[in-house]
Amino acid sequence: MQDLFRQEAVEHQRTKWIGKALLISGTPAWIIATLSLFFVIVLVLFLIFCNYTRKINIYGEIVTTPRPVNLFSPQQGFISESFVNVGDVVKKGQSIYQLDVSRVTNSGKVSATTRIALNNQLLQIDAIISKLESNKEIAIENIRNQKIKYEIAYAQSRKVLDNAYKGVEFAKKNMQSYEEYQQRGLITKDQLINQTYSYYQQQNIFQNLYSGNIQESLQIASLESDIVTKAADFDNQISQFQFQKNELKKNLAEVDVSETLIISSPSDGRIESLSVTTGQMVSIGDSLAQLIPKIDPVYNLVLWVPNNSIPYISVGDAINIRYDAFPFEKFGQFHGDIESIAYVPASSQEMMTYNSSPAYQTTEPKEAYYKIMVSLDTNTFKYQNKKLKLSNGMRAKSTLFLEKRPLYQWMFSPFYDIKKSLEGPVHE
Repeated sequence: MQDLFRQEAVEHQRTKWIGKALLISGTPAWIIATLSLFFVIVLVLFLIFCNYTRKINIYGEIVTTPRPVNLFSPQQGFISESFVNVGDVVKKGQSIYQLDVSRVTNSGKVSATTRIALNNQLLQIDAIISKLESNKEIAIENIRNQKIKYEIAYAQSRKVLDNAYKGVEFAKKNMQSYEEYQQRGLITKDQLINQTYSYYQQQNIFQNLYSGNIQESLQIASLESDIVTKAADFDNQISQFQFQKNELKKNLAEVDVSETLIISSPSDGRIESLSVTTGQMVSIGDSLAQLIPKIDPVYNLVLWVPNNSIPYISVGDAINIRYDAFPFEKFGQFHGDIESIAYVPASSQEMMTYNSSPAYQTTEPKEAYYKIMVSLDTNTFKYQNKKLKLSNGMRAKSTLFLEKRPLYQWMFSPFYDIKKSLEGPVHE
């Protein structure tokens, strides 16, 4: 073939265009440079003036204030009787369950035998106390009767003493008169001596009567003291037996506790759930019932924030909330405000009381968590003409907004880390 045609013809056929082409001139370089510069400037301005807020998603749960009251079994036994049903409104102290915790031996129930013995001792002590009170009344009454007799005798002797005193005064005046008569020579000296002897004899009688009167008054005072002392002695004996009686009552109450326990309501409220039924065995710490206090509840969201995020939030910050029970694709996100922040790490015991806490998430790294409370704008929703309400324990996913920085700072974060790793010791 190459020998039949000229080489130029063959090359022409190979390079010949089959179709038509429109050739235009290329874009000027200054336009490309201008567009590139504009793009770079816009990018730089975007990185400098546009900000990005770091966010963190945290799971939490809805709680009410006051929180539901959980009743637990204090001992091992079985439920012998149930006094309420789910939904019942109860008062503080109202019985909910009767728990049988008695022990049985070959001689019968230990508690029943002990109760009989304690009741017999109580009856004996009551009889002794009654006898002591009766003896106290009799003894005090006898002393009071003696006192009354002494008071009567004292009153009579007092009258006699007054009359004797008048006689002594009269004898004294006569003696003084006889002395004047003897000086005037109207009477003899023997008559004066007789009158003087009569005066001193009257005075001696008065002194004897006065001493007897004093003895009677002292005896009355002694009887009054005996009344008080005797009453105190009997009261001491009665108090000792009363103390023994109280000890026996205490032992009797312990026996009753060792046989049956009454699980009562700690506050006014409504029975939300009953975990056990009559005849069911329970162990120490088993859940028996759940009670919602009869107070208008306040709904809050409890969140557990890790220690690397707690410095960037403060009270009053807004957060976004998405409830698992109300998908955000249908209901959207809800608003909440941080109400309180605990600046002390939560203990494991506290976190164990919340089902959504990190204590139940074994995949989470061990670190300090801080409890924050979030106030909710609403706790009711409407959907298809139905009113939906939040309930205690609902899980919710929340978005917290942390530090806000320009985009270029986020871009250069790895370089900051490299710089910090290359630095030496920090000096003040």
